[in-house]
Amino acid sequence: RVKWLTEKNAENFLAEARSASRVYVDLRCSESIFERRKPDTACVLCDKSNEVTLIDLGNSALLDRWRRLTENSAAVFVCWDAKLFLEMQEILQIGAVRVPDDVMLMAFLTAPNAGDFSMKRWALDEARISLSEGKQPKQASFLSEPEKDEDVLCRRMAALRHLDEILATRLDEMGMKRLYEEIDLPLAPVLAGMERAGVKVDRATLREMSSSMEKTLADLTGRVYRSAGVEFNINSPKQLGEVLFEKLNLPVIKKTRKTGGYSTDQGVLEELARTYELPGLILEYRQVAKLKSTYVDALPALIRPETGRVHASFNQTGTATGRLSSSDPNLQNIPIRSEMGRLIRAAFVPEKGNLLISADYSQIELRVLAHLSGDEVLVDAFRSDEDIHDRTAREVFSEEELENRQECRRRAKAINFGIVYGQSAFGLAQSLGISRDAAQTFINTYFTRYHGVRVWLDAAIEETRRTGVSRTLYGRLRQIPDINNRDFNMRSFAERTAVNSPIQGTAADIVKIAMINIAHELRERRMAAKIILQVHDELVLEAPEEETEAVSLLVREKMEGAAELLVPLKVDLNIADNWMDMK
Repeated sequence: RVKWLTEKNAENFLAEARSASRVYVDLRCSESIFERRKPDTACVLCDKSNEVTLIDLGNSALLDRWRRLTENSAAVFVCWDAKLFLEMQEILQIGAVRVPDDVMLMAFLTAPNAGDFSMKRWALDEARISLSEGKQPKQASFLSEPEKDEDVLCRRMAALRHLDEILATRLDEMGMKRLYEEIDLPLAPVLAGMERAGVKVDRATLREMSSSMEKTLADLTGRVYRSAGVEFNINSPKQLGEVLFEKLNLPVIKKTRKTGGYSTDQGVLEELARTYELPGLILEYRQVAKLKSTYVDALPALIRPETGRVHASFNQTGTATGRLSSSDPNLQNIPIRSEMGRLIRAAFVPEKGNLLISADYSQIELRVLAHLSGDEVLVDAFRSDEDIHDRTAREVFSEEELENRQECRRRAKAINFGIVYGQSAFGLAQSLGISRDAAQTFINTYFTRYHGVRVWLDAAIEETRRTGVSRTLYGRLRQIPDINNRDFNMRSFAERTAVNSPIQGTAADIVKIAMINIAHELRERRMAAKIILQVHDELVLEAPEEETEAVSLLVREKMEGAAELLVPLKVDLNIADNWMDMK
């Protein structure tokens, strides 16, 4: 049943809600939240009731009742997507409230590989409740606008309650209740705050970059045509394939699965670029064109008029390892190894009178590997604060080879990170441009010197074979169903995942703990500084100039103290007036 809240029944409703132990809530708005439209309806279902109450938030008196309920109730609120709920509450100008239980995060923790964490999909799959209008639909699809049909709202709230009962129990049985309560759920308001804060982007810098990139693309186009000996559509894979493999007779690396045509993907072009000029030019052209369209030309359109800032969305359910992802813009994909990618960061700036503070964990995944494996050489290197890549070079290469110290360090770095990602000799050979036999020799020597790492890797794979899952140091789980697959390629990929997930996932958990602790401390000290960006192992804060020294000390303390490992965590801190100058 559904009833609308009125002045007449309001006090009875509030009394019922306050006496409930769990109150299921859902805020609905007729426009997208990203356009900053106010929610117009609140849906409420108490744990022991079969009656859904709808509250018209456009009515100031009823909005006040909603405010009183959410700000002062002792009941536990439950929703799907706590971050979005908190953002909507902020739009309604409702003050700080306790973070509601988040059934979406429960779903993510119990099945991180699922990919689709829309309530509609989970309601249908787990509770057999359709959230589409009308009777049973042929398939469920995500609703971009709120349902006006009261029956659908009723089913939505019933599904939320049913999913909460199922997934809260499952979460406990799978040993992740503490992870949920201490890391994932407390992170939701931190991310909501980051999205609310946004980051200032300098339009003038982007205009200059766009103009410069246009000239670079024109120059590259000319060089491509000269190298090919013919003009063609560079953006057409079909025409490019014909030029590379029919006109120039370059070796065909692979064909596309769908059409059987020539593949011109990045891997193919990178392999060909080692010998031929044109594939390298195409790669350069593609990179510049992608950066220009994805960031330089797109960022100005993302600036919100009322704030003058870009408000990226930070997603907790975007990656199976537990790493955060972001969209509008996707900050994780800005390449920092290329000069042009780094230049894009120059457009991210603070407000006048403020500075940006970058805090980046130094080699956190290798430090996590040292802790998980307990390898004596690796642990000793980090405890001695050595250059880990130089140490590996000294362990792996002969004195004669070490005469070219820089090249040995480069190869050692590739080996170190290759181990973290479960890289094969073939993969290492490709990344270093050496023979497979030479790569295998490097790997064998590495494991001779870092024997503890080899033992841990084997044990991690064997444990995953036995259980079908991998876990981080904090208990975050990832199902790896193909670990015993008969297909060699699928099984090999699963083995690499079994090795990488505990390392990358543990590093991600540590970053999250640091974010929660920093946000709490800033709030406790009533500082104006705020976390505005998170990319991989890096946090970016914006702070008034007079706070930067104190905030830097606070950030270092909280990040380096986020976990107690066998080796110390180390943070590289930089302060600048744009994001690029921090590297």
